[in-house]
Amino acid sequence: MQSLHAVDAIAGEGLAGDRYQTGSGHWHPVESCQVTLLSADDMERAHRRLPVALDHGEHRRNLVITGMRTRALEGRRFRIGSVLFEYGKPRPPCGYINQVTGENMAKALGRNSGVCLLVLEGGRLQVGDTLSIIPPETT
Repeated sequence: MQSLHAVDAIAGEGLAGDRYQTGSGHWHPVESCQVTLLSADDMERAHRRLPVALDHGEHRRNLVITGMRTRALEGRRFRIGSVLFEYGKPRPPCGYINQVTGENMAKALGRNSGVCLLVLEGGRLQVGDTLSIIPPETT
């Protein structure tokens, strides 16, 4: 995992250079996500469950948000920076995460391990960008 200050998101693909976007690294095509997202709140819950290190990308999620739980995004579209995302599905941890961290990270994260996102409109993401939920269309 590598921390970036900014990255481009590509519609229908994911984050430029990420393993899901390039088809490289450790992942399974059936379980792949364009982008994975985790909340700081979910990370704190995992740390309380089992004291594992989560502050250097050990959670293996692409984006971390603060101020809301990922559950609040279910079924929604939202923007982070100029990128339009849509909630895809929950992203349970895989066993590989334990091989990488050498700890029981999958158990610590449990059901609060993040979500898969679809990139509907590409753009630039930067640390500190605001997340804005798009109101449902009214008819």
